[in-house]
Amino acid sequence: MSIFDTLSTYGVVPVIAIDDAAAALPLADALIAGGLPVAEITFRTEAARDVIAKIAAERPEMIVGAGTVLTEAQADDALAAGARFALSPGIDAAVLAHAARIGLPFAPGIMGPSELQIALRNGCEMVKFFPAMPAGGPSMLKNIAAPYAHTGIGFNPTGGVTPENLPDWLALPQVRAVGGTWIARRDDIAAGNWYVITENARAAVARVRDIRGA
Repeated sequence: MSIFDTLSTYGVVPVIAIDDAAAALPLADALIAGGLPVAEITFRTEAARDVIAKIAAERPEMIVGAGTVLTEAQADDALAAGARFALSPGIDAAVLAHAARIGLPFAPGIMGPSELQIALRNGCEMVKFFPAMPAGGPSMLKNIAAPYAHTGIGFNPTGGVTPENLPDWLALPQVRAVGGTWIARRDDIAAGNWYVITENARAAVARVRDIRGA
C-alpha cells in the first residue's frame, strides 16, 4: 500500500500551519487522541521543518507530511526531517523530478487538465485540487477527473472544504482524501486548545465513516 493509499483510508488530512515547534507533540497527541494520526505540516512557517522532525522522531505512529513545498531545497528539508509525503499548491516539473529522485512521494497542485497531464507525465499518483471551492468545487473536479479515470490518478481537494460539503467531495471516486484546514486551526494551536483539535479530529473521522458507510 502506498502512502497515498494509506491517506485515503482516513478520508481527511489535517492541513496545519504551526508557528512554534514546542507545540508539535501536543498537536500530534491531540490528533492521535481523535483517531486521526495524520497531518500535512505546511512550509508556510519557519517552524515547519522542526515540527515535522519532532513528530516523526517522537510520534512514529503519526503519518506526517509536508505541505506548501515549493522548491527542491524544501523537498530535501522535508525528507530529511522525516516527512513521508509532500504536497504543493501548484505544479513545478523540476520539483517533481527532484522529489522522484530523492524518493519523496509528491502530490502537486492542479486546477485543470493541462496541469493534470504534467502530473501524470511525471508519474504522480495523487494531485492536490487547489483551491478546491474557488476552482469550481466538486462539480468542476468531477468533470476534470472524468477523462482521466482510467489512469488511476487520485485527488486531494483542499481550500474551502468543510464538514458540510465533505459528502459532495467524497462522493467522487477519484477523491482519496480532502485537505481539512478546520481540524487544527492556527489560533487553536497557539492557544493550546488541544481538546478542541481532538474533538474536531474525532468528528471528522465519524463524518467520513458515516459518508462512506463504513
